[in-house]
Amino acid sequence: MHASKGDRLVQHGRVVGQHDHVVEVVEVLGPEGTPPYRVRSENGHETILSPGPDCQVEHRKEEQR
Repeated sequence: MHASKGDRLVQHGRVVGQHDHVVEVVEVLGPEGTPPYRVRSENGHETILSPGPDCQVEHRKEEQR
């Protein structure tokens, strides 16, 4: 998995009816865009995340960088 600052990580719900959890990458801590990442959720909470297989990267478009 490779992500850049500003990309979004989407962790899909594990059971029926559970919503996806979306966070924004604010800092890449691994080499060359690899995990772990410092992320910020919609409520402003920041944490360190090493995403698992249920997580998908939504890359920010070039014009938004």
